[in-house]
This record gives sequence, structure tokens and C-alpha cells, in this order.
Amino acid sequence: MGKAKILVVDDDRAVGMVLAALLTQAGYEAQHVGSGEQALAALAARRLDAILSDVRMPGMDGLELLLAVKKRAPEVPVILITAHGTIPLAVEAMKAGAAEFLLKPFDRDEVVYTIGKALAGAEARAQRPPEPEVREDGPVLGRSSAMKDAMTRLERAAPTMATVLLRGESGTGKEVAANAVHRLSKRAGPFVAVHCGALPEPLLESELFGYERGAFTGAVARKPGRVELAQGGTLFLDEIGDVTLAVQVKLLRLIQEREFQRLGATSLEKADVRFVAATHRDLEAMVREGTFREDLFYRLNVVPITMPPLRERREDIEPLVRRFVALLAERNGRPGLGIDAGAIAAMSAASWPGNVRELSNFVERLVVFVNGESISEAEVEKELAQRGLGPTLEPESRATSTSAATGSATGGSLDAQRTDAERVAVRDALSRANGNRTQAARLLGVSRRTLYNKLTELGL
Repeated sequence: MGKAKILVVDDDRAVGMVLAALLTQAGYEAQHVGSGEQALAALAARRLDAILSDVRMPGMDGLELLLAVKKRAPEVPVILITAHGTIPLAVEAMKAGAAEFLLKPFDRDEVVYTIGKALAGAEARAQRPPEPEVREDGPVLGRSSAMKDAMTRLERAAPTMATVLLRGESGTGKEVAANAVHRLSKRAGPFVAVHCGALPEPLLESELFGYERGAFTGAVARKPGRVELAQGGTLFLDEIGDVTLAVQVKLLRLIQEREFQRLGATSLEKADVRFVAATHRDLEAMVREGTFREDLFYRLNVVPITMPPLRERREDIEPLVRRFVALLAERNGRPGLGIDAGAIAAMSAASWPGNVRELSNFVERLVVFVNGESISEAEVEKELAQRGLGPTLEPESRATSTSAATGSATGGSLDAQRTDAERVAVRDALSRANGNRTQAARLLGVSRRTLYNKLTELGL
């Protein structure tokens, strides 16, 4: 892949050149431009891995540049840097999508550390794309009884301060639901998300709690953490099952006592935040195994809401597909693109192990590659066949197919049959990919991370 490409944006040429030289010495490929307009031109001309921009600039300022980058290349992290840093400005930047926020004066170690953290977060998010957000009349699109049950619980819990634990498989819309909890709440502050599985323990702690000047090498100024930025609003702890036991202890105090301590600080700070957490893991099993604290589990599991997998809400596939086609066609410069009834029927009969996220990605691929004014059944079936997403078997057929593939009669519950079918599908994908897990994940239509979790779950 080569060196990460960093664009430095600062109207002060001296500062910009110093930052570019600093990053080059740290092993990055750095380029300096003097304005937000030049930054957007550079973004259009070449691949960038991160942008480090001053906030106060003539013409397009740093926040305006951030919003423009989020529209054109949302995967590129933007780090804002300014001598006028305040907590309100940091909140505004984080709400707008800034990956990090640096305050002047800064030194080499702090800049390099911050760039490295932003790149690590971007890489983790690339392996786990964001949940597709779709709405109809309610906060989340769905007319199935399973989805209506989940949304009824969500709408009842949202106006309270009770901690919500969102559970369900990857791709079922947990982050969308977390946003819905915040939108329907009485919290006037921001919605701040922390992807707990994306960063190692030391980075996660500084991300959550912030740090004081001198807390570690490169910490030349106090920096607020996500807890502080979420004051008066909602803190979303995504993939809570991935945090270490050491961090779990600090999260327990945060949730239980509503207090936190910045790294390097000697005093406690009050946390006026509402907590929403999410996980695809079996936390009860982790408690039994000693890998997740029982007391933290009970603090989180106040209002559990399970987001149903797509196979349990097939009547939602049609409205989801129609909504995705409309949104993604507009986004990809093909407004007015239609979809045939046969194409929707084919997708409604297909297996979607990656759930709504996989369906969204599949529809976007069709939007980009199909010809004509409407997506046809033949085009859908061709794409389904290429990705190995054939029609979903009924329980009896699934059991028969699984037994034939494994050489034994499975029997047992539907869950047992489903597990056996998943084991066969994963083994088949690994065989077709000659053991290459990245290729196997593509064949299954899931991320590498989801495949690794499934391999562990299935004992493969």
C-alpha cells in the first residue's frame, strides 16, 4: 500500500511547511496547500489518507472544508488544528465529523500520535462500514412485527435516561437505532460515538476520557475526550463487547458514578451523558467465561433491545430495497433509476448473512453497474450468483442440505440447523478462496472482521 498520504492545509506557509516536513520525517508522504479550495482540488486529483487542516483561514475555513470532504470522500479522516481551541469549537468539529482536534501550540510527538490514531480509526472503519440509515415514517424503516417490536421498545426508552443496550448481528442497524434513541430523547447535547473495537486499549482510554498536558509523550496540551464532548447529550459505545477488562473497570465507574478522570489528572469530572451501547457478542457467555464483568453487564443491560436479522424480517426487504435505490441512485448521479418487481422478488428470496448493511452495499453495486433506466431481475440474479447469495432455504431444506454436506443428520433446533448451515457456507467459501480469508469474506458478502468473529463463533 506504501506510505500514508497526508495533506496539510494552512494559509500560513511557514506553519504548513513545518508540519509537512515533520510528517515526512515520521514516515508519511506529506504535501502542503494554502487553502481549503486547493485542498479539495488535491482531493479530487489523488488518493489521500488523511487531511490536517487549520480552522481559521480566509475563504473556506477548516469547518467548511471538513463538511466538503465528508460529502466527497467520507472515508478520509480530517484533523482540525487551531490556536483558538475551545470545548464548544471541539464539539462543533466532532459533530461535523472531525476525526481529531489539535490545539496550538503543539509539538512533533503530539502531531504524529494524533495522525496515527486517526489513520488507525479510519482503517478499522474501512473493515466495518457504517450502518445504512434509512427512514420511512418512523426513525428506522421496517414494517415487520419483529422490527415494530424493537422500535416500540426504543421509542418507550428514548425519552428516559435509562441505559440502552442494542444487541444483534453485524449489519442489523444498531448504530441507526442508537441515533434514533438520541433523536427521540430530550437530550439537547450532541450524539458522540466511540467505536470501542477500533482502537487498542491505550488509544481507547485517551479517546474516551481525554488527557491532561504531560500525561504521556506528545501530550503538550489538555484535550477533551468523547465523554466530555458528549456532555448534555448521548455517548454511544459501539462494540462494547470488544473492550479489555482494564477499560471495563473504568467504564463501570463512568456509568455507575457518572464520573470520569482524564489521563494524567488527579481530580474527577462529572459526566452528564446518556449511555447507549451496542454489541453483536454473547455478553452472557463472556460473563461466564470471565472476559466481561458481570457488574458492567448489569449496568448496561437496563433496557435491552435486539435488532432482528434480515432473515427474520423478510417483509422489510422490499421497502428497504426501494429506499436504497432512491437514495443511492441520487448519490451516484443516477436520479430516477427504477427497479423491476422481479428484481425485488429475487432479492427478497436471497440469503443476506451481512443483513441490512450487505443489502445496502449490494444495491449500490447494482446502481453503479447496471445499464438502462431500471434494475432488472436478470441483473440481480447474475450479481447474486457471482456473490454466492442464492435463495434462502426453508428450515427443512436447510437441514437436509446441511446434513448432506456434513455427512450426518443434523436434526435439532432451528438455531442448531442454522449454525450448521453457516459452518458449511464458511468452509465452502474458505475452500473456494484457497484459504484466503479476505477473499472468503468477499464471497460471503461480509467484512473480514465479521468473518473472523464467525470463525471463532463456529470453532473453525
